[in-house]
Amino acid sequence: MKAVFYQGAGGPEVVELRDVPAPQPRSGEVIVDVVAAGLNRADVQQRRGVYPPPPGASDVPGLEVSGRISSVGNGVEGWKAGDEVCALLSGGGYTERVAVPAGQLLPVPPGVSLLEAASLPETAATVFSNLFMAAGVQAGESVLIHGGAGGIGTMAVQMVRAFGGIPMVTAGSQAKLDVVRPLGAQLLINYREEDFVEKVKEATGGRGADVILDVIGAKYLQRNLDALATAGRLVVIGLQGGAKAELDLGKLMAKRGAVIGTTLRARPAEEKSAIVRAVREHVWPLVASGDIKVQVGRTFPLEQAAAAHEYFDSGDHVGKILLTVGE
Repeated sequence: MKAVFYQGAGGPEVVELRDVPAPQPRSGEVIVDVVAAGLNRADVQQRRGVYPPPPGASDVPGLEVSGRISSVGNGVEGWKAGDEVCALLSGGGYTERVAVPAGQLLPVPPGVSLLEAASLPETAATVFSNLFMAAGVQAGESVLIHGGAGGIGTMAVQMVRAFGGIPMVTAGSQAKLDVVRPLGAQLLINYREEDFVEKVKEATGGRGADVILDVIGAKYLQRNLDALATAGRLVVIGLQGGAKAELDLGKLMAKRGAVIGTTLRARPAEEKSAIVRAVREHVWPLVASGDIKVQVGRTFPLEQAAAAHEYFDSGDHVGKILLTVGE
């Protein structure tokens, strides 16, 4: 079967397609014949050599897929060959067939195509686990979402709005903000032209954001703290702007604030299964009802994975980029 690998670290030129043996299910696993795989920033960071797979994970990139179960390992209950599913992975999704722990499977939500379902597991699990399980977002709270037009951002805006929060976003162009506006964002900030700290303070009567979901890291640390409300929570899930910065602990203490740093990929399978169960219980009904809509920006065949990475690197995309397999 075909699978994507990175020939060293670098730009899209290191992306290559190889022939590899097809996997067999171990106890507690199923084999999914992949229809589509989501392209996420973690895949790009792995390509650049700064985010290696966790121990034991596949070197093949890809943290989410959709497809059909073709075989079931020992000890698996509730799933059978032929079921249409999507799945959260630690890696291995850029391929034609992948082994998945049964606890990381999700049914395809009603009203969502099998292909579109590949855009959901990683984004839904990341947003729900960070904003609602870790930061405890409550109805009526304001949530600043950096990178609001990407896959994580568009999911976060919709989820915050669906649970009664007030989503506020930053993005780098008016065109991207125009995409986010109908999803429910109540404050739209072009970070290239506006100071997000000033805009958030203005919109909240000087109070600041109750929660900030940050993909930038070091570059935004101090400004995020300035934008944070008393008893606010800053959740850092990305390091696009670097990993090291000074933190004014006095200001953090005065605000009684919290800085939470998380990753999803390296969590133990038991934690991922718990997150997947929570997503199925709390988020899937919102997808099925249309309160949360799939946001697929563009698709590429698996054979054009390098072109998909080049498009991601351009910064022009909104929503999710998918790699398609066989359909």
